[in-house]
Amino acid sequence: MAHPLDIIFAALADPTRRAILAMLLEDDMAVTDVAEPFAMSLAAISKHLQVLAEAGLITQEKRGRVKWCKLEPDALRAATVWMQGFGQFEPVNLDAFERFLEQELREEPEAPAA
Repeated sequence: MAHPLDIIFAALADPTRRAILAMLLEDDMAVTDVAEPFAMSLAAISKHLQVLAEAGLITQEKRGRVKWCKLEPDALRAATVWMQGFGQFEPVNLDAFERFLEQELREEPEAPAA
C-alpha cells in the first residue's frame, strides 16, 4: 500500500487535477460542471476525480441524481507538514495556492481530447 503522501503528490502531479482543485476552491461543483472546461470525456474526468478522492483532496456526494465534488481544505496538511520539515516552506495559504493554480491554468496548453 502506498504512503498517503505518495498518493497526494501523485494526485497533484497532473495538471488536469490541479486545475480541478483550483475550480473547487471557489465552490462545490457537480461532476458535469467540473468536466465542462476540459476537452476530454466525462469518463476521463471521473477518473481524475477518483484519484483526487482517493488522495483525500476532495469528497464526492450524490445529491439526488447529481454527483457533487467538494474540496477538502485540510487535505494538504500532511504534505505541508512534510515540506515544512525542510525549513523553507510556509504553511499552505489557500489564497496563494489558488493564485498558483490559476497561473498554472494560464500556462497549460489545452489537454487533447481523450
